[in-house]
Amino acid sequence: MESIRFLYSEWWIIACIVLGLIYALVLYFRDQSFRDRSDRLNWLLGIFRFLTVSALAILLLEPFLKSIETQTKKPIVILAQDQSESVRAEMDEANLVAYQEEFGLLKNTLKEKYQVKEYAFGSEVREGVDFDFSDKVSNLSEALNGIYDLYSNQNLGAIVLATDGIYNEGSNPIYAGTQLAVPIYTVALGDTTAKKDLIIKRVFHNRIAYLGDKFSVQVDISAKNCTGANTKLTVYKVQNGGTQKLVERPVNIDRNDFFKTEEVILDAENVGVQRYRILINQINGEEVTANNSKDIFIDVLDARQKVLIVANAPHPDLTALKQTINANKNYEAEVSYINKLKNKIEDYDFVILHQLPSLVNDALGVINNLKKNKIPHLFIVGTQTSLLRFNVAQDLITIQGDGKNTDEVQARIAPNFNLFTLSQEVNNQVTDFVPLIAPFGEYELGANTQTLLYQRIGKIDTEKPLLIFGEEDGIKKGVLTGEGVWKWRLFNYLQEQNHEVFDEVIGKSVQYVSLKEDKRRFRVSLAKNIFKENEAIFFDAELYNSSYELINDPDVSLVITNEEGNDFSFTLNKTDKAYTINAGIFPVGNYTFRSNVFYGGEQLSYQGQFSIQPIQLEIYETTANHNLLKVLSDKFGGKLIYPGQVNTIASFMAEQKTMVPVIYENSKTQSVINLRWIFFLLLILLTVEWFLRRYFGAY
Repeated sequence: MESIRFLYSEWWIIACIVLGLIYALVLYFRDQSFRDRSDRLNWLLGIFRFLTVSALAILLLEPFLKSIETQTKKPIVILAQDQSESVRAEMDEANLVAYQEEFGLLKNTLKEKYQVKEYAFGSEVREGVDFDFSDKVSNLSEALNGIYDLYSNQNLGAIVLATDGIYNEGSNPIYAGTQLAVPIYTVALGDTTAKKDLIIKRVFHNRIAYLGDKFSVQVDISAKNCTGANTKLTVYKVQNGGTQKLVERPVNIDRNDFFKTEEVILDAENVGVQRYRILINQINGEEVTANNSKDIFIDVLDARQKVLIVANAPHPDLTALKQTINANKNYEAEVSYINKLKNKIEDYDFVILHQLPSLVNDALGVINNLKKNKIPHLFIVGTQTSLLRFNVAQDLITIQGDGKNTDEVQARIAPNFNLFTLSQEVNNQVTDFVPLIAPFGEYELGANTQTLLYQRIGKIDTEKPLLIFGEEDGIKKGVLTGEGVWKWRLFNYLQEQNHEVFDEVIGKSVQYVSLKEDKRRFRVSLAKNIFKENEAIFFDAELYNSSYELINDPDVSLVITNEEGNDFSFTLNKTDKAYTINAGIFPVGNYTFRSNVFYGGEQLSYQGQFSIQPIQLEIYETTANHNLLKVLSDKFGGKLIYPGQVNTIASFMAEQKTMVPVIYENSKTQSVINLRWIFFLLLILLTVEWFLRRYFGAY
């Protein structure tokens, strides 16, 4: 429906008409040019001029057309189908076909009155239902939250949730859907009968172990309706297509609702990702045996980086440093004193020299050994340090002072530091840490150094460095020009009840200095070594020329080999300056890969390995939870429906008075002056008037 409006008062239309009338009267009825022709001619020309002038004047009032469009939207009904493996496990082929027909009939019935949307859910929520039932996990809360996110601001009428009520990821769906204000009709799939079943419920283990260490594996064993049965828990190592038995112990089930945790200690004997199988022997009458075993993967590393803290004398700093370094599983720290040192320096990857060289010990043998073996190291300067000997021992910084006078200094983050990044919490808190004791004197930095922390003395920010890093003769080094970091660790705990900020500052400093630079010109990387069976494997590669500049001119090949010796070949895609490829999804197992590139007359290669672990969540819980679905339906005003009654949902929805169409009105305005036919009408009026005046001899 359209109507015309004016920007100014409509009373001005009368003035516009009067203006046109006066203009026409003055022009034609006082003019004698056409009197001898015909009286009708004057009247006709006057009418043309009257209409033209009046119309132009009215257009100055800025009239516009206002139209209102109405749109009716039907209520939206969501059909959400659980496509996890546990749903299909309790359906034979005949029941599956019958259920699909029911589902299709319900959809067609609902389409007559509602707008129907289909979604499948399991490991993720996606549009469309294909009844594939291959998802490895069930996440009911994500399905409800996803529907809310998509349709909370639309005319959502109801949700039909077809599932067995089993969820093994996400939160309880009863609480996840609290924002929904529409009925939820649940279709109860699966079987609620409690079967005789042995289950390896959960297995707890570290993802990383170190060669030669022992590591613990905790196995949660559950049994239902198996009173009096005896079984065995066995741990195998899976390698080269076969299995090796490592541990076997009996398990006696003494009640129907049985639960027990067994701890197994294993040896990390081989480097790389190791696969272990935890198995509990099946018993008579057990229907489901797939959940009697679980495979786990442990990444066994060659060794921790060994850190030696060499001190001039006992000091609280030593314990603080050792605890922080050992908190990182990639490092193993020891403390020794310079006058009793029996450790071989060459056996360590990183050395901290605490207040060495000192006034009583020049530590020359240790320092020369560090330089000879190119071992990265960190100096911590204190009141026991001989500044004269210290200045000779390294080139990163020179401190001119007598060593007797000291300053109490706090830390200030250097704004331009870029060797590694620190979190916002460090930036916010480290400046408030209690002061360290630093030598009073003049500080002069050497070449190729970067400062992480500056000294703040009282309320004055100085340019004196507190913590610096650099490189000398290809050896990474660092210098902390103050002692007393143990107070930082205690202060951090006092303020935050943890040591996270202190651990980050010290940990990242140790990590940077001790990190061995990768000088290989060709490298291939994976995001991790252990993937789930539904994850795609992405490879990235970098190729450097002799000047260590990134290039990607030649083609890079990649061959992935499984445990049976089968090869899968790829050619990596070129990006801006590197390479990448999505190799896709691989079956469960251990894999090796080799990548090659020919550049500059030489063959460069890179080797590695990764493993795919199974997702076994769906087989650990096989008993449907219809009680959960009943609570969910009752909470939101829906119904619990069983297969065979699915089409009755349409009649229940018809009774819902809230499921009604919504009428939307859209208002649209358009300026009359933009209408083309107005222009052409005025043009015709003026043209006809001009033609008649010329034809009858006037201008």
